[in-house]
Amino acid sequence: MEKLEEQIAHLTHTLDELSDVIARQDTEIANLTQRVQMLMQREAAREAEGGGGIFLGDERPPHY
Repeated sequence: MEKLEEQIAHLTHTLDELSDVIARQDTEIANLTQRVQMLMQREAAREAEGGGGIFLGDERPPHY
């Protein structure tokens, strides 16, 4: 009986730890989703302004 109680205590502790991990991951996923959405909106606004090209600093201008 004592062994079962130890196993239950261990499983309960593990379950609590996993629950904490899931809660942290949920928060992190929500933050990352918000950031991706913000970046997508920023890029859509940039494309709407006509500056959608990618600038490479070492690229020659087209008139060379």
